[in-house]
Amino acid sequence: MKKFIIAGIILSLFGLLMTGCGSSAGQADSKKNIKVVTYAKWNPFEYVDNGKVVGFDIDLINALAADAGYDCTVQDVGWDPMFVQIKDKSADAAIAGITITDDRRQTYDFSNPYFISRQSIVVKDGSNIQSARDLTDKVVAVQSGSTGQEAVEKLMGKNDEHIKKIKGGLTYIELLHGTAKAVVGDDTANKIFIQENPDEQLKIIEDKENFSPEYFGIMFPKGSDLTVKMNESLQHIINNGKYAEIYQKWFKTAPNLDELKAQQK
Repeated sequence: MKKFIIAGIILSLFGLLMTGCGSSAGQADSKKNIKVVTYAKWNPFEYVDNGKVVGFDIDLINALAADAGYDCTVQDVGWDPMFVQIKDKSADAAIAGITITDDRRQTYDFSNPYFISRQSIVVKDGSNIQSARDLTDKVVAVQSGSTGQEAVEKLMGKNDEHIKKIKGGLTYIELLHGTAKAVVGDDTANKIFIQENPDEQLKIIEDKENFSPEYFGIMFPKGSDLTVKMNESLQHIINNGKYAEIYQKWFKTAPNLDELKAQQK
């Protein structure tokens, strides 16, 4: 009889052990997938290559999601729809070189800054534009709805007819075709465009006096639990070297980690 009792206990313990393993496997299989929306027309941050959305922001959000224990699906939805989907909570997060502003904070939550940038001016060689103040009365192309537009409007006035607001990230075409005298946009993107188009005879004008630093953040719906989790993961990948690895891949230079770490809360 004792043998049967002992055998029964062993079988029961084995059953419990197997149940526990099955539960763990089930939890692993049910890892939550987060929907991330973007505007994939800004190389090297996000763009479409052979039908796939790639770029610095895409590698970054995938690394953060993995670190936080999530799967991640990225969809290219367009600039304005991106904001709509985050506002109505039909998407979990947005990443597209989105500058953190006080105005946007009224409607959305943001991660800590993951990238520090400035606006700069692109002009043709031989241009007499030497600073942002020289843009007055000249046609300036900006991406519609961008912080480049906001920066130019502060200098020239919100309704100035010389500000050419372009949808679709085609601001440089206006400069190349002569329908604009300058482009104002993110300095990193400006530098990459010039590097990739050496025959166009373009140059960059930097103006730190008139263009303040800008901080890119991941955007979330108001009250999202992801904000804290992604901040923790951002801190983690900055400290373990993953952030620098992704940055080096896309920008071919090392990031200023001290400057970035100073922005982490």
